[in-house]
Formats: sequence, structure tokens, C-alpha cells
Amino acid sequence: MSDDDYVYDEESGEWVSAADLAEKTKLASQVEVRDAVGNLLADGDQVTLIKDLEVKGAGQTLKRGTLIKSIRLTGDAQEIDCRYDGIKGLVLRAEFVKKR
Repeated sequence: MSDDDYVYDEESGEWVSAADLAEKTKLASQVEVRDAVGNLLADGDQVTLIKDLEVKGAGQTLKRGTLIKSIRLTGDAQEIDCRYDGIKGLVLRAEFVKKR
């Protein structure tokens, strides 16, 4: 579709340009991930644990205050993917971290 094309937006009940509808759809598909205190998280942020967490399968406990560097968002509103020494594939819930 080109910018001159108009499509019917069933949500609003109006005819809108194809470019506007594509932008609106793109923004709606993005997930906001917020930490325990409500700060918006993004890829590459550093977070600190606010609670001791037992890591299943690793036999290790991550202590409160542990710094996790360079997180990645997974597309789920409550999960973040990260790395920590000795633990591969660590996924943390956003409710247990605070943005640094």
C-alpha cells in the first residue's frame, strides 16, 4: 500500500491513511515492561535485585542487591532475559528487579 491509500479502521469506524494505520498497529504491539517501582525498562538497562531469588536448576541463590547488567526484553510484560556468571538462560520476573 502507498501513502495515498486509505483503509477502513474498524476500531474507530473511520477511513484513515494506510501509513497512519500501520504506525498505530506498530505502537499497539509494543509491550511496556516496568520494574518493581514502576520505571520503564529497555534493552541494555542495568537492574538490581530487590529480593533473594533461588535459581531453579542451578543450585544457586542470587542475593538482594545483585547487579544484573545488559538485560533484554522478551516481549512478555513481566519477563526479562539476562546473563549472570555461571547461569545460562536466566529469565527474571520484572517484579523482582529495580532499574539502576
